[in-house]
Amino acid sequence: MYKFQMYKKLQNSIPQIYDEARKAADKIGIPKDIRGQFGLTGAISGCPAPIRDEIEHAVNEGGKRVIPLKNLVDEIRTVVKDVYGDGYEACSTPVCEAGLWVCFDTLVSPPMQGRGDNYRSRYIALYEKHLHHQGGYGRPFPGKYKDLLAERGSTPGELGFNGKRQNNLDVIYARLVGADYQPHGIKSFPTLQLTGVDVDKSMQEIRKIAERHASMLNGVTSLGYDTPGYGYGDKDSDGTPRLQKELAKLAQEYDIPYIVDNAWGLPFVGADPRKNGATVQIYSMDKATGAPTSGLIIGKEEEMVQIRRALGVHSERWGTTNAYGKAAYVIFDPGKEALLGQLAALKALRDKPEMYTKPVDQTFEIIKEEFDKIHPDLKQGIKITKSFNSMAVEVNYEDTWKNGQVGMPIFSIEDMYGSSNIMQTGCAQMGVIPTIAYDGNIFIEPGLGTTDNNGVLIEERMRYAVKALFALMEIVAKHAGVIKM
Repeated sequence: MYKFQMYKKLQNSIPQIYDEARKAADKIGIPKDIRGQFGLTGAISGCPAPIRDEIEHAVNEGGKRVIPLKNLVDEIRTVVKDVYGDGYEACSTPVCEAGLWVCFDTLVSPPMQGRGDNYRSRYIALYEKHLHHQGGYGRPFPGKYKDLLAERGSTPGELGFNGKRQNNLDVIYARLVGADYQPHGIKSFPTLQLTGVDVDKSMQEIRKIAERHASMLNGVTSLGYDTPGYGYGDKDSDGTPRLQKELAKLAQEYDIPYIVDNAWGLPFVGADPRKNGATVQIYSMDKATGAPTSGLIIGKEEEMVQIRRALGVHSERWGTTNAYGKAAYVIFDPGKEALLGQLAALKALRDKPEMYTKPVDQTFEIIKEEFDKIHPDLKQGIKITKSFNSMAVEVNYEDTWKNGQVGMPIFSIEDMYGSSNIMQTGCAQMGVIPTIAYDGNIFIEPGLGTTDNNGVLIEERMRYAVKALFALMEIVAKHAGVIKM
């Protein structure tokens, strides 16, 4: 059976898969009253995790008091400097994407003022997962990638990803050596299989790209994650992905910024900009951190001055003792409640990191226990990795396709956006809110109805969610003809 035939067979089997998934949920014993109220992750933008009591208290209490917003901004700056040192600065935004936007527009896109035509600027983005974020702000180069992101926005053309592209800015997609980009899925599309990334050979090719585009090169970007499924399994002795360190060295050699998208990451506990060399690192604070919906930029002081100026929160202005708003990106104001919540979450990360790490350790143990019970023919080729940066456990099954064999069905990101990713839609049939589960990579994170109001893991609920995921994997693999049950 060819790949396309297997995925066509799966598509035709969706009603039966859903029926079996619902029966499996009953067999597992998932209580009816919690179905649809808990899930595999607390990090989905469309369904954020409930806010912990201490953060809710900080928002409610602060919301009733008169507090100049600049005071909250300065408190956030202070907490960040407490951990990273005085050479680092912070700036809040309403969402992570706003942080990416202002970083690329401030640090990478060419100027619009001055006589003559504008020059063009280019930045290098790894051909990696979530490319529509960190790799979506320029016109793609080479041209064969020009339509790569077309279906990932709900609106095409000027109001979709074309509208996101910045003035006279190009993005060069750099393929990673050792990665596999073959198409998979019901909605067939190139998938990014990254566990085999060779850092040294990849950097040799990326350096060639940098030399080729040196006259226009203005930035480098990548994710800030630290797991094999994202291509960052090769680490130094300090636990920092080597690929990130090498990209930072390249950026330093060209005197250009290294912009790290660590949306699904934790400040302080997670990827450390002092170690990975990031010029700026951007977070989605409502994901792993558990703050209200908002973004945060942490970066080196020199570059952060320009970013903070663009957002209107840097220094004082004539006639006022507070600088807040009125700059180019005043539209990216996160608001008082978001700042209060960020501050409370950052203090918890600084003072009580075990509040974040302990539920991850417990989730990891539950996953290992339940994985031991999975169908034996599925165990070969699955890697399970713990990440404190993302407060998650990664289950990667791309190696089930090794040596030319047909493995566990892999769904593309286009499947995710087109609602044909059965690993996600099937979970919903079981009453479990799904997680990011495409390209053969699944993230499981506590927080979405699987922790209490203080962030303590509710082990029974997490076990229900994990059991449901593994049962669904078996059902899908059976219908794909990969295993017999």
